[in-house]
Amino acid sequence: MQQHAAGPWPSRATTIGLLLALFGGPAFVAVFRIVTGESHSNLQLIVRELCLLLLAVVLLWLIRTREHLPLTSVGLHTDRIGRSLVRGVVLTVVALAATVGLYLSLKQAGIRLGEGGSEAFHPSLWVVTLVMLRAGVAEELFYRGYAIERLQALSGSRRVAAIVPLVVFAAAHYRQGVGGIIATFVLGAIFTMAYLRWRDLIANMSGHFLGDFVLNVGVPLMGAG
Repeated sequence: MQQHAAGPWPSRATTIGLLLALFGGPAFVAVFRIVTGESHSNLQLIVRELCLLLLAVVLLWLIRTREHLPLTSVGLHTDRIGRSLVRGVVLTVVALAATVGLYLSLKQAGIRLGEGGSEAFHPSLWVVTLVMLRAGVAEELFYRGYAIERLQALSGSRRVAAIVPLVVFAAAHYRQGVGGIIATFVLGAIFTMAYLRWRDLIANMSGHFLGDFVLNVGVPLMGAG
């Protein structure tokens, strides 16, 4: 397990990177909603998701050209894809089991899980797949790979590096209500622990995407069949 000592004040590039990683996505989504309104079409969601993926590309560019660091500095290793994907499958199973447990526990407590209702816009499943892919890639890069690594390097504390992004990540899902915040916090904690254990961003990305895909695309497809 790699260790970090408390470092100097962050450079301008790292400060911008942390602001982008922690708050860029939620800020963009809030502005996008004000400009375009609530979700109402596949095209609107596609534009939103592509813009969020562009933010991830900007962060990767910042790492390489302004921080002058390799992508391995955020846990992005391309020399062990097979092992990363196996870890991703393990994470998927754990996340799905936790989701079922959360759903049953929150339902028992009378807390609703999820946002929207029967009148909410329901995008095509292929658009939902794009949303799940963006969430797996961008959220893990932002809240796990980048935020954890940089905050630990700056503070010298694994605890700070784990808790700060986790709290922001959960709070960013406020539109899903209390149940959504609780569920996001618990699932985010699972992915945080996995990242701290493995420092393997591809494992986190694949586990996040596959778990979301099974629940939001796989289950509806089985129901439609």
